[in-house]
Amino acid sequence: MNEPFRDIEDARALAQAIVDTVREPLLVLDGDLRVLAVSRSFYLTFQVDRQDVLGRPLYALGDGQWQIPALRILLEKIIPERAAMDAFEVEHEFPGIGHRVMLLNARAVFYADHADTTLLLAFEDVTDRRAIEREKEELLRQTEELLRQKDVLLREMEHRVANSLQIIASILMLKARTVTSEETRRHLRDAHQRVMAVAAVQEHLHASDRIDQIEIGPYLSRLCESLAASMIGGSRPISLQVLVNGGTAASATAVSLGLIVTELVINALKHAFPIDRPDGRVVVSYEIDGPDWKLAVSDNGVGKPHAVATPAKSGLGTALVEALAQDLDAKVEVASGPGGVNVSLTHATFKLRHYLD
Repeated sequence: MNEPFRDIEDARALAQAIVDTVREPLLVLDGDLRVLAVSRSFYLTFQVDRQDVLGRPLYALGDGQWQIPALRILLEKIIPERAAMDAFEVEHEFPGIGHRVMLLNARAVFYADHADTTLLLAFEDVTDRRAIEREKEELLRQTEELLRQKDVLLREMEHRVANSLQIIASILMLKARTVTSEETRRHLRDAHQRVMAVAAVQEHLHASDRIDQIEIGPYLSRLCESLAASMIGGSRPISLQVLVNGGTAASATAVSLGLIVTELVINALKHAFPIDRPDGRVVVSYEIDGPDWKLAVSDNGVGKPHAVATPAKSGLGTALVEALAQDLDAKVEVASGPGGVNVSLTHATFKLRHYLD
């Protein structure tokens, strides 16, 4: 049988050729961590000469950059026992090449015919990778900080808007109590309710985790509670109910719906019950079915002798409801009779349950 190598020099030449083909810098160390062989990529990467590396201890290379206690423990104690080391990171200012981050990977080679051990030590330059990672981390940190600052500023703005609306509403009510004209007083109170409608959605914006979407049920319930407290109180035997089957709306849409409800509820409480009755009811209902929705304000009051196509023929409230309905792409319908008045706004059309039957 032919011998694979004629002598030790052939084996050494082959081993050196294998080492030189490795793209990453590679050192072959003996049991005392002296350099036995060096890859060409090591010379090129670290810009050193053969005589500065070959035969020298690892810890004496360069300016002693590999003289690291943790690395020494790995190479001298752990590697002989476990035979491997992966991704040991070294960050250093290397002579000639500057600041670099290197990952060290080691494998121990054991021989069957003697107790000596050879160590293969490979180097991977991850400087650019680490720089990109740090840039990404810094960009992420800055983005999170900007989002946090934006959230803080937005919350502060919402808080100030809500406070300003409350102040305006209070001023309107104070003024309404001092004027002598009943018509002026009525207009001031109407303006107060409109301001409170906007304030209600602002309060929801401030309390909601999702500031872009408002839950319709809680929003209309709180709005109607405010209307009932200011217009019904404990002096009138009239109930104001809110029936909603769920759904959310963008904040701008919610503001429009709130203003419409305010106008229609005020109108019902003013005109539906000229004489108080114990079973007086006003119902605000909102149904949603996919993209379709229907908002209705119904009462069981005296109704109107002659049905009309709009809540009223003139006035700011009527113009406001019509303008908001047009903006919401909704159709306004009014049904009136001896059993009361039902004003509905429909975005698309589907069958609505009759809550007052």
